[in-house]
Amino acid sequence: MPQYPRIREQHIAVFGESGSGKTVLLSSFFGPTQERSYSNDLWDLVADDTGQGNRLFKNYVGMRDDAEVPPTTKFASTTYHFSLKLKGTDDSAVKRRPFDVLRLAWHDYPGEWFEETPGTAEEEARRVDTFRSLLRSDVALLLVDGQRLAGHRGEEERYLKSLLTNVRQGVLRLKDDLLAGQGPLTEFPRIWLIALSKADLHPDWDVYAFRDLVVKCAADEIDALRDTLSTLIEAPEALSVGEDFMLLSSAKFELKSDHLTPERIDVTQRVGVNLILPVASLLPLERRVEWSGRLQVPRQVLDTVADGADLLAIALTGEAGKAVKNLVAKIPRIGSLASRAVVPVLTKAAQMTGSQLRAANEGARQNHDTLTATLTQFKLDLEQGVTDALLIKKR
Repeated sequence: MPQYPRIREQHIAVFGESGSGKTVLLSSFFGPTQERSYSNDLWDLVADDTGQGNRLFKNYVGMRDDAEVPPTTKFASTTYHFSLKLKGTDDSAVKRRPFDVLRLAWHDYPGEWFEETPGTAEEEARRVDTFRSLLRSDVALLLVDGQRLAGHRGEEERYLKSLLTNVRQGVLRLKDDLLAGQGPLTEFPRIWLIALSKADLHPDWDVYAFRDLVVKCAADEIDALRDTLSTLIEAPEALSVGEDFMLLSSAKFELKSDHLTPERIDVTQRVGVNLILPVASLLPLERRVEWSGRLQVPRQVLDTVADGADLLAIALTGEAGKAVKNLVAKIPRIGSLASRAVVPVLTKAAQMTGSQLRAANEGARQNHDTLTATLTQFKLDLEQGVTDALLIKKR
């Protein structure tokens, strides 16, 4: 018999140099969902570790009330786990669900480790262990610091080349240890999305302006990073680096005359933060379907490209054939169905767009099917992000 609650776990890895805004982004992702005024009729976001949740909310309140930027977490590597606990009490919908909780594991990789050489063998080993911990992620966010970019006005090329080169060299330093004894990796973040943090400092930019600047200034460095990552993995043709872009702003910062110290932080003016859950959950599903139809990628690799994508697809479409329903009854608490019976459902889920998607969302809401309503809303949010020029997805 299936165990309850049945949990689907998605992972996201966040890379960025020191001060690029990783902690602020994390606090802005979680904090607003804990406000009394926050309203979401589909799910509650819960930090699995109460202490972590309290620290993030404290950071958020400090920004909101006192214009205080969260303290930097120098050399700290922490994984945060959040659970989306679905609302609704319709028993028939609950029984049909392929899972009950969507969990997000958020991995940070310390930015200092891209800029400095390890001082001891112990520190070097810790860097390898930390990198291994995020290999389960399907999506990696590589942050471009909007503040540093503004500080290099007129010579943005210098900053972008340096950032991408540092990341590449950091990966190269880890390569031998990561591959030792096992050869190319099957499970690895295969979607490397380049994101502009602190996008509020560039109010005139949309994601296309950001993409154009990055490609214009650092196309060779993107290629070099892609080539380096390719040497780590099995089936390197299933790898997207520098093909997806997004804008992120954790809040709107009004600075004092020194142009460094915040005078006011408006936490209600966030950009792109609500796209993080949809990107982590559904972008891998779409990419998996694309790669499976276009490339000769081994099945064992595809199964790791979007772990749990089959169950997400079943939940997203809200319908499945008899063979799939029989499989759903046997779904383990954590794991993949890994059955060819769900391939048509995967394809249908990835291709749902526009009016079909909106109709599915409205139908799920009317039927109190909060899981399907949540996932279709995520997909609608991705569409809106593209329309609003906050997100570029690979075509």
